Amino acid sequence: MRAYPSLERTFARLAALEGASGILGWDSQTLMPDGAAEGRADQLAVLRGLAHEILTGPEMADRLAAARDEALDPGQRANLAEMARSHRHAASVPGDLVEASSRAVSKAEMTWRTARADSDFARLAPDLAEVLRLQREIGQAKGAALGLSPYDALLDGYDPGMRRAVIDPIFAVLRAELPGLVAAIAERQAQEPAPLPLAGPFPVEAQRGIGLALMTAAGFDFTRGRLDVSLHPFCGGATDDVRITTRYDESDVMRALMGVLHETGHALYEQGRPAAWRTQPAGQARGMTLHESQSLIVEMQACRSAEFFRYLAPLLRDSLGRSGPEWEAENLHRLGTRVAPGLIRVDADEATYPAHILLRYDLETAMIAGDLAVADLPGAFNEGLHKLLGVTPPNDRLGCLQDIHWPGGAWGYFPTYTLGALTAAQLFAAARGAVPDLMAGLAQGDFGPLRGWLRRTIHARGSLAETGTIIAEATGAPLGPEAFLRHLRARYLEA
Repeated sequence: MRAYPSLERTFARLAALEGASGILGWDSQTLMPDGAAEGRADQLAVLRGLAHEILTGPEMADRLAAARDEALDPGQRANLAEMARSHRHAASVPGDLVEASSRAVSKAEMTWRTARADSDFARLAPDLAEVLRLQREIGQAKGAALGLSPYDALLDGYDPGMRRAVIDPIFAVLRAELPGLVAAIAERQAQEPAPLPLAGPFPVEAQRGIGLALMTAAGFDFTRGRLDVSLHPFCGGATDDVRITTRYDESDVMRALMGVLHETGHALYEQGRPAAWRTQPAGQARGMTLHESQSLIVEMQACRSAEFFRYLAPLLRDSLGRSGPEWEAENLHRLGTRVAPGLIRVDADEATYPAHILLRYDLETAMIAGDLAVADLPGAFNEGLHKLLGVTPPNDRLGCLQDIHWPGGAWGYFPTYTLGALTAAQLFAAARGAVPDLMAGLAQGDFGPLRGWLRRTIHARGSLAETGTIIAEATGAPLGPEAFLRHLRARYLEA
């Protein structure tokens, strides 16, 4: 028998296991009662352990080697390369370490919920320290097998091929350019009349209805997904069952809506992946830089444009039963593009957001390297945020407890947020050049021109090509900070 077809069958089984884990993970953050947490941790640990056993079975390396000698078309060859990459990552980590990490993450995530609510970092610290200890072990094991530093090895799991050697020069440009740019934007906005605030309350059901309408306009397929509520917005689920969440604030209608649009961008990517490869590694999204670019091209590039607010304004007025100058498109646009340093990453404007990522990148690289103890994280977080943005968290809930990523085991993930923002700026500029009616469509709530371009250039490519190749072919240039900085100047200083 040929090796390659049997590998496809094996990886289809792995995709089914991953999908089951995805739905269980979604449920644990949305509907699961707290008392079920221990049992859910066991279920997820078993599923992940089983997937690890299949991926690292004693014959897998031989099967992959045999398939390399077979006649394969370019798509199959790309799929085989992704299979081999997955195998290398998995085979470098012992199964007992995979299960131990899964259990530690499940425990820390549940502790994080109560610690965050009570602003009590000390309660989370022991569980977070255990997650970090295991992540270090995983990073060291992968690094030894892949010839990478522990942090680069963890990063590669989220963004194949990305390295600190690529990130650091890009982030150095942002560190140098953004403070002056943010100051110039703040000075200009201070000279303009302040935008009129939107007075609540805004009932959750009304906000949900608007969110569903925006998802529909963007092209979300509700036969293959749904919208729910969680403490921290996310996009998850399984192939052909994409679950997104948001969180509502009855005093702020825009927070949940922009959260919905952000997660819808992720979901469109998931729903647009190549159908022919839906159960195979080559059909998966190509890393988190591209994934974040898809959420940010919707939320930040498209849906904070003046054109989009011309569509949104009447929708808000009709849905909320409001009227007045504060509900006009121009005022909504000014509210949606207000730049001001703040404490909360997920609520940050696009100009100050990179500072939140620079801080987390510095902290997590230091913790993985052993240069920063978990006990010292709150102080380092507060000091770093003050240095970068001039604001200091008054408590842990608004400081280092605001994100679930570290207790959730996502070490090496944070830099992809800002890399995604840079990619989104490059992609949107390319899309506007290639699709002349794109902005006119947004003014009518028609995402079709943008979505169609993204389907062709990003979504349908899955992991059939490297990240750098996909970006360069879509935009005509390698990933860099220039398009993002041009975008900020054009939107905030030249408009």
